[in-house]
Amino acid sequence: MLTITIGLYEQVTGHIKNLKNSVNSRPRLDILLVEKGIVQSRERAQALIMSGNIMVNGFKIDKAGTRVDQDSEITVKGDDIPYVSRGGLKLEKALRDLKLDITGMTCLDIGASTGGFTDCLLQSGASEVYAVDVGYGQLAWSLRQDPRVHVIERTNIRFMDFEVIGKKMDLVTIDTSFISLKLVVPASEKFMKKDTLVLALIKPQFEAGKERIGKKGVVRDPAVRHKIVEEIELFFRQRGYETGEIIESPVKGPKGNIEFILSMRYGIRLLNKNQ
Repeated sequence: MLTITIGLYEQVTGHIKNLKNSVNSRPRLDILLVEKGIVQSRERAQALIMSGNIMVNGFKIDKAGTRVDQDSEITVKGDDIPYVSRGGLKLEKALRDLKLDITGMTCLDIGASTGGFTDCLLQSGASEVYAVDVGYGQLAWSLRQDPRVHVIERTNIRFMDFEVIGKKMDLVTIDTSFISLKLVVPASEKFMKKDTLVLALIKPQFEAGKERIGKKGVVRDPAVRHKIVEEIELFFRQRGYETGEIIESPVKGPKGNIEFILSMRYGIRLLNKNQ
């Protein structure tokens, strides 16, 4: 009886193990979207999935980690994001609202990551973009292959020498995390000339002290967000920047944080504002 029981147990556990292996052998939906060439990056895939725009065999899937069959029928609802990641939508809105023409500009993209900002810059007419990030292997393949893009990885802008690029920029864009703009922007000034345009993404959750951050790292109080934005703007005005309009990002950050793009110029007035 004991032998039979042990044998049955081994059969059952073996069957369960095989089922788990079968499930785990199927690819994640976000990875499959990239492998099939439907999108260019996992971040872009995840954005589409979470927004409910991906159908698998006729059913909506809204979890990026869902495992599906390799030969599943996958369709995309509506228009795809025009950039390698949804980050491009943030910069696109700022360029549009500020009525900025960046045709022919040489740009520095700090915190390039997958390349949403870099992609938007190129599609908006930039002549070349220096894409800097502390990470490695994140930039979309299409951008790596673009001769207008200079990839600078495993590099912290705070410790990057001027000689790495060796020229001043017309435009600097910044989208960094887990660090304050009060540290990032000053470190990038070596690449700025008088009148360089700066578009910096303000992420209140990385500018506020712990006492002003709510549960799960979200700054929910509008008054607190407003105060943080004011503090950032004042910091750069006192540093000699001429600050312009502040644009609320059309895309929320992780966990639902509301973000803003601050426009400013290094050394001259961007827009007429009261002193």
